[in-house]
Amino acid sequence: MISLLGKLFKNKKHKEALTTESIDNNNNKSRVTPVAKNSRLKYQPVVEQEVILLAQDKDEIKKVPATIDVARLQQEVMNIQKFQKPIEDDQISNEPYEPTLELGYYRYPSLDLLELHPSEKLIRDPKELELISTQIRSTLKSYNIDVLKISVQIGPTVTIYEIVPATGVRVSKIKNLEREIALNLAVDTIKVVALLPGNGAVGIEISNYKKVIVSLKSLLSSEVFQYNDYSLPIALGKRMDGNNFVIDITSLPHLLIAGSTGQGKSVCIDAILLSLLYKKHPSQLKFVLIDPRKIDLSIYKTIELHFLAKLAYQQDPVASDTRTVMHTLNALCIEMDNRYDLLKEAGVRNIKEYNEKFTRSKLNPKKGHQYLPFIIVVISEFADYISTSGKDIEAPLTRLAQLSRAIGIHLIISTQRPTRNIITGTIKANFNARIAFSVPSQVDSRIILDVEGAETLKGKGDMLFYNHGEVTHLQCAFVDTQEVECVTEFIGEQRGYLQAFQLPEYISESDLRTKNFDLNEKDPLFEDAARLIVQNQIGSTSLLQRTMKLGYNRSGRLMDQLEAAGIVGPDHGSKVRDVLIKTESDLNQHLMNLN
Repeated sequence: MISLLGKLFKNKKHKEALTTESIDNNNNKSRVTPVAKNSRLKYQPVVEQEVILLAQDKDEIKKVPATIDVARLQQEVMNIQKFQKPIEDDQISNEPYEPTLELGYYRYPSLDLLELHPSEKLIRDPKELELISTQIRSTLKSYNIDVLKISVQIGPTVTIYEIVPATGVRVSKIKNLEREIALNLAVDTIKVVALLPGNGAVGIEISNYKKVIVSLKSLLSSEVFQYNDYSLPIALGKRMDGNNFVIDITSLPHLLIAGSTGQGKSVCIDAILLSLLYKKHPSQLKFVLIDPRKIDLSIYKTIELHFLAKLAYQQDPVASDTRTVMHTLNALCIEMDNRYDLLKEAGVRNIKEYNEKFTRSKLNPKKGHQYLPFIIVVISEFADYISTSGKDIEAPLTRLAQLSRAIGIHLIISTQRPTRNIITGTIKANFNARIAFSVPSQVDSRIILDVEGAETLKGKGDMLFYNHGEVTHLQCAFVDTQEVECVTEFIGEQRGYLQAFQLPEYISESDLRTKNFDLNEKDPLFEDAARLIVQNQIGSTSLLQRTMKLGYNRSGRLMDQLEAAGIVGPDHGSKVRDVLIKTESDLNQHLMNLN
């Protein structure tokens, strides 16, 4: 075989177009070998020039003109060959990673799938509004409260009369006159808002005779939803001043929804889920759905291969029985721990920084790094599991609520029983964002929101949103079952992943104690785990957890089997185990001997 040393170009324009070539022994024709894909040198076409050859056989050595520096040409060829070396396993590709390419033909749902529900317009008779304003002014005047100005804001559920009192008037004095004002206006109840944010006025809320239906389509088509920089935007409804209310789940970071039966909790959850489906790609978001009644969230089964996450052995994508729910929550805790390990190794503080670093190809997938989607956990009726399992359910749920914000796991739980044994102090401490629909008593309102007010709500989507101490009165967005079915069917008919997103396996301590360790009853993943350990030469349980997506118990049991099989050494506490087998060929021979 004759090796090419270089090409000499007579034209200065082509001096840098140096490539490597080889000459076939049979026909002595030269062929160009393109530079490797990851090489810094790009392939360039070469014009026909005089070729300088050097053969191993002395008789085949061709004369080289004296003007050519052969040593320099040899060095340049060696430099090119260095660039042509394939990327090693511990190197990182410079090409950016795009998570949406795996489902590159995925189409987002169209707003045409939703409906604008017929409703009363936000229009009131000006004479009626003027009459009520005059009655409020005269009522306050009779109690020696002077009013400088009264303005009106018409909302979907209530009309707010903004009162600017004279200097020296105490707000509490107006607050104490709620019943007197309601009596003079001939209405059942009114609500005095001590201070309206942004305008320095006292608000008096009076319920409308006919409420306006807030369609989810109108919210999703609004500019505040379409053009924002939120990671997980959700459209909850309209404020009482008529403005759309959109918020980011990652800023909450968890949400508690409570209220009496039939007041709008299920519709609120549907509005939240559809808001996310309209904004996020399947590679960016996953849902874990838990529903004891098996009917509220079953409508989302059709998007299993796109947006749902579940346990490997779980048949129904929506968890319902208590044992599966307990294993799911504990599996999410394992997923949380695995993600924190990845963030630690990547040197970042949250999932947003981690994914940005991964997409810029700054993290090596060979070491277990991967793109991390957000995970939204939805529990339809939380009280049912608390009453049956108690601490077994509350413990992993509390741990998730305390720690999962940074790694992109967010909880949405709802209940129709807002009692102290259901919404405990631990739950309230970790759910700073809460939604209260209509409840029977002030006690229930205080349990949910820490303030009263939910007992005066008018039902059918009328709600109070509590977020870090601030209470906002909203009319929840409405979306019916037919609209949800249209959206989920549109997504489900598209090509999805081969399987739903798999959560790590969780084996309870009771299940683990029933299994006796025996090399003749090896774990099905024993050989895969052995090859992973030998390839990386790291005897680490966390490596098995991250790379193979296993739970702590199963990965620990696998490591014990690897030790018993003589593949890794004994445990050294916090240090990794020694890997006793160094090459894959030795491992194959070792596995054959075991069998």
